[in-house]
This record gives sequence, structure tokens and C-alpha cells, in this order.
Amino acid sequence: MQKEVIISNQGMSASDVLEIARHSAVVKLSDTALSAMAASRAHIDALVRSSQPVYGVSTGFGALANRYVSVEQRAQLQRSLIRSHAAGVGAPVEREVVRALMALRIKTLASGRTGVRPVVATTMAALLNAGITPLVREFGSLGCSGDLAPLSHCALVLMGEGEAVDINGVQRPVPELLAEAGIAPIELQEKEGLALINGTDGMLGMLLLAIADAHQICDSIDIIAAMSVEAQLGTDAVFRAELHEALRPHPGQTVSATRMFAALQGSPIVASHVNDDDRVQDAYSLRCAPQVTGAVRDTISWAATVADRELAATIDNPVVLPNGEVSSNGNFHGAPVAYVLDFLAIALADLGSMSERRTDRMLDRARSAGLSPWCAYPLVQCQF
Repeated sequence: MQKEVIISNQGMSASDVLEIARHSAVVKLSDTALSAMAASRAHIDALVRSSQPVYGVSTGFGALANRYVSVEQRAQLQRSLIRSHAAGVGAPVEREVVRALMALRIKTLASGRTGVRPVVATTMAALLNAGITPLVREFGSLGCSGDLAPLSHCALVLMGEGEAVDINGVQRPVPELLAEAGIAPIELQEKEGLALINGTDGMLGMLLLAIADAHQICDSIDIIAAMSVEAQLGTDAVFRAELHEALRPHPGQTVSATRMFAALQGSPIVASHVNDDDRVQDAYSLRCAPQVTGAVRDTISWAATVADRELAATIDNPVVLPNGEVSSNGNFHGAPVAYVLDFLAIALADLGSMSERRTDRMLDRARSAGLSPWCAYPLVQCQF
């Protein structure tokens, strides 16, 4: 049975995003979210009827922010905004990334701070629940002005346009997919096109997925590195708690050292050479494994802190404040998420580099501690 995720005006958790992205959880919006959206839309509708110029409602965008747009042209302006920014190129982005992106945009819409009608968010949820995935291309605007291109490709499908695949990953005409699922295309109104694309949801979605994967990678690397120490006739003494928690108390390092030490307890291979005096110490790639994997763990922790802050954020411009004021801002800028994504990539690349060094030792008969030539496993004869 599929899990159900209810998105309220208070946001959602990282685990909720993963359930929607990777496990096709059913998405529903809470009554409080629907009420919050309706209330903020009322403020936008009041501005629509007034002569006051408001960015994204009665003006152009970017360099045209000071240009007034007549009432009869505003809906067309929102549609044109989406069509002009749906300019991604390259291979399609993974389904789970697109689903995460869409779930996160629904989260912001549900906050009641963007001024869109509830039907915009419920229709996007309907796309997710029907397994309809917009084709978002790999290359396009991402970051400083929000994830404009990726989000625009999703918004196009809401409008009944663009490209999408069905639940089986088969690309089909968007009008056909929507009709089959009983979903009516959205006719965008003032502010709604802008609200659909002015966020960091693509970056944040990838960050949340990467954090989940990175945790699993580190857990696996601890065990694999311990097995490498065993196969290389190394020592487990360097993973003792007194060398880590007390002498260099980085939290991640302590976790990895503890896991490696526990994995090697009771190993007859480690015990078989405990009294040998031939080697003073093991190679860097074995001895320093907790230091590197631990540093990656600490990097993941910082990335998770940034991700949690962004999950709690409402990313749009302008936003509707609790007092009804519609205010421009710069919160769409992706710097906080982009920096930590780069940081995480650097750490994971180094983790892969050290893993490769252990593999290289296994395959080099001069350094493999007696393993069969060119084989990565002890006591196995290669068959060529």
C-alpha cells in the first residue's frame, strides 16, 4: 500500500519528499493549506482590482518590472513567462528528481505565501498521483534567479503543454495524459506563472536525494574499508575509540572508526597476524579511512542543516506576508543550497578517490598482501 503524504501550510519533512520522489507516495493537501492559499489569493485579487503596481501581478518581470501591464494582458503574460523559460536542453532529468522538485514546489504554494489559487497546488499534486512526470532537461537555468527552466517545464504540463511521460516512463502527448487522468489544464491568472517557477526546488530536491544516498554510501564504505583492512592483513588497533573520540573529536570520524572497529571484532584473519612485526603501520587508504569517511559524514551533517533550513523556507518573489502585504525580496537566490551542494560533491569525490586507492592495492601484486595477481579477493584464482 502506498504511503500518503499530507502537505500542510507548515511544510513537509525530508523523509516526506523522499517518499514522494522515490516511492510514489500519494500527495494530499491539508485543509489548513487550502485555506491559507485561498486567503493569500484574496489579497492578490484585491491588488488586481486596484491601480497599485505590484511586481508579478500588474507589472512585467526583471528589467521590465517598472512596466505596467493592462488587465487584459496579464493572463497572457503569465503563460508567456512559462513558455519563454521552458528552455532546458539535453537529456531528461531523472524521474525522482522531477518528482522531488514538484513536491517541494507544492510545499511552498501550500504555505499561503505565494498568492496562487488552491487549484494550482491540487492540480500539481494530481500530476504526481497520476504518475505523470514532466520532461525536465538536464541543462538550463538553475540557481541565482531560482530554478526557472526546470520549474517552467513542470508548469507547462500544468497548462496542458510541453512534454511528459506516463507512469510507465512512456512519452505521450500531454493533453492525452491529462485527459486520461481526469486532470483539467490550468488557466494561469495573475502572479501564478511567476509563483510556479521562482524557487530553489530543483537544487533542494537534488540535495535531499544526495544526502540520503551519501548516508548510505558512508555506511557501506565503513564496512567495505574494514573488509579491505582484513584482506590486506592490516590492523584494527588504529580504530580504537581512544584514538578518535578523545584525541580528535570530530563526530563523523568517531562514528566511522567505531563502525570499522566493530566490523573487525572477532575476525580470525586480523587475529592471525596480530603479533607480526613486519609492518609498522598500514597504508593511508586503510589507516585513514575513518578520518576521510568521517569528514564526509560531517559534511553531510552540514548539508542536512542547510536542507532543513531551506525546507522551512517559502521561496517566491513577491510573497504575501501574514498581514496581507505583498513584498518583493531576493529569497529566490540559490546560493545557500548551491554552495553546500558543491561542498558535498568535493567530499564525495575524495571518498571515491580513497576507495579507488584501496582497490588499486588489491590489484597490485606488489602491495596486495599475497592476494592472487589482478584479483580483488583473497584465495581466488583468476580465470582468463
